[in-house]
Amino acid sequence: MACIEARGLRKAFGTTIAVDGINLRVEEGRILGLIGPNGAGKTTALNAILGLTPYQGELKVLGRDPWTERDQLMRDACFISDVAVLPRWLRVSQALDYLAGVHPRFDRAKAEGFLAKTTIRRSSKVRELSKGMVAQLHLALVMAIDAKLLVLDEPTLGLDILYRKQFYDSLLNDYFDRSRTIVVTTHQVEEVQDVLTDVMFINRGRIVFDCSMEEFESRYLEVMVNPEQVAAARALKPIHERQVFGRTILLFDGVERQQLAALGDVRTPSIADLFVAMLGNQSGAAHGASR
Repeated sequence: MACIEARGLRKAFGTTIAVDGINLRVEEGRILGLIGPNGAGKTTALNAILGLTPYQGELKVLGRDPWTERDQLMRDACFISDVAVLPRWLRVSQALDYLAGVHPRFDRAKAEGFLAKTTIRRSSKVRELSKGMVAQLHLALVMAIDAKLLVLDEPTLGLDILYRKQFYDSLLNDYFDRSRTIVVTTHQVEEVQDVLTDVMFINRGRIVFDCSMEEFESRYLEVMVNPEQVAAARALKPIHERQVFGRTILLFDGVERQQLAALGDVRTPSIADLFVAMLGNQSGAAHGASR
């Protein structure tokens, strides 16, 4: 069953088209990475999925229209973004009290269990917590809600590497159970590569790439080419070329690993490498990683 299904999804702000006729389908029990440069339409698409903005086209989330049936949808969907939504004056204990009072599927004991693994005190106010602790608190509250869909918009932005790793470890070990669905946008793509089951690239409001990680790993290979074999490697029509420490690295789509192994060191590329290869020239999103 599709958890999210969109056909011709479109959203304009005046003359700016933020989402430009997107078709997408996210099956239940998948972890989708939605990757794109700033201003590509990621957050607008997520806001439509969460019923936070009206849109044109067809959109069904958990079988519901998110704009007209948002009340019912939010019983089954949760959301974390890098924008701190918890009031700074709120105590941790009050946040637990509040959610226990308003959300029919909030399991307070579960939230307490998650918080027990952290150094967060129940008596602390949100303003006394570090950014990493606020992310842990958000995650504890959300993981204690029995939701079918979790949407994460840059959930670890500004956190140090330790908190980021803990965040994704908790998500996989304590929350994801293959009946839930997770959609995540992030600029720290390398950290989610091993977490994802599917990846989509969005650019200028359009989905320009959509692939399962199984397909990604079987189709795309990157070779650090032996210097004397660069010409032979280029003859196999790489989709991208870059230089690292004076060595040539070529990215291939659908070429046999055995054939490439004779030309240099072969590895599966990172999602970031493929993103730059596909979009770097057109979106200015290369961040200096392409040639």
